[in-house]
Amino acid sequence: MGSLLDAGLSFNELEQCLKSLPFENYRLEMRREARKHIFGTRFIVLPEKKEHAHRDLDAVLKIIDQGELSKPVREKSIEIFENIAGVEGKVHNQAPGDVHFHEVGAVDSIIDIVGTVYGIERLKIEKLYASPLPLGSGFAKTAHGKIPLPAPATLALLKGIPVYDSGIPHEMVTPTGAALVKCLVTSFGKMPPMVIRQVGYGAGSRDLEERPNLLRILIGHEQSEPDTETVVILETNLDDTSPEWMGYLMERLLEAGALDVIFCPVHMKKNRPGVQVQVIGLPDQRDKLMKILFRESATLGVRFQYSQRRVLKRSVAEVDSPWGKLKVKKVIKGDGGFFFLPEYEACREVALKNDRPLREIFGWVMGLQRG
Repeated sequence: MGSLLDAGLSFNELEQCLKSLPFENYRLEMRREARKHIFGTRFIVLPEKKEHAHRDLDAVLKIIDQGELSKPVREKSIEIFENIAGVEGKVHNQAPGDVHFHEVGAVDSIIDIVGTVYGIERLKIEKLYASPLPLGSGFAKTAHGKIPLPAPATLALLKGIPVYDSGIPHEMVTPTGAALVKCLVTSFGKMPPMVIRQVGYGAGSRDLEERPNLLRILIGHEQSEPDTETVVILETNLDDTSPEWMGYLMERLLEAGALDVIFCPVHMKKNRPGVQVQVIGLPDQRDKLMKILFRESATLGVRFQYSQRRVLKRSVAEVDSPWGKLKVKKVIKGDGGFFFLPEYEACREVALKNDRPLREIFGWVMGLQRG
């Protein structure tokens, strides 16, 4: 919230939006504060009296429904709380609807979540990218007593998201922050190519010794070049798996949404021939794809790492061919031009129907005029 306000979000407009939620006895403040001589904005919710309400999911959703919010803000805010309830339920062995929120169900957390979603919409931010998240360590006091950091709910929410140990003995990512990141961020990794328009610094309540306790947001326009996105790469080596099983493994991985699956011949211990399996997927697919590797192969371990990739924009187009309408891939180049690539299944269908060699259909597509 602080970083959005610092980047230009109107405090008065934000306050008007949040006042529509059925809450009383609190006030909002924004302050300019320094962290290691860097100034940012601190957003504070000040309750006028201590709140003792422990709300369940249904109560929180009713509060959000009664607010004067746009449909996207309402739906995204509800999605975030449903994600929190889901992981809290697993941590405490309860159904999501039976979870009673303590810290997260308090007025300030509801305002933080709804306000953040509203601020992103108000500033017309269409995509959010984030760096890997720094996790802290130690213990924190909660309504359930002392719990280890990162909090169990935080870790459950961060599955499939790149993180690292910051070495700081404090809570660096809260369940609220983890839920916002999980539901709002498009991709993790390096900063995408962009033209910066606004910069905002949100100040945390602590003044840490190790680093400036600030969250920085850069708002701008993506450059018109191939998109960069984060992917997870999973690898394992196999030397005792039937070729039939390997084919089935590839099918299952691709059906589960893997972006690519390849098999490479390798020589393993004791000079045994084997196969290295490499799977590329989106970060939030990591656990799903790993589960398939363990279930459908004889592997005892899977390596994984996060990497960046650039992809050219493409779409399916239909062209007039000597054999009738034919579906092809239209690929947009970085300079704005385009070229066509054969679509295997469409070319195969034409080749069989017209009793022509497949390579003839492919060759015709490759010879199409390029833009």
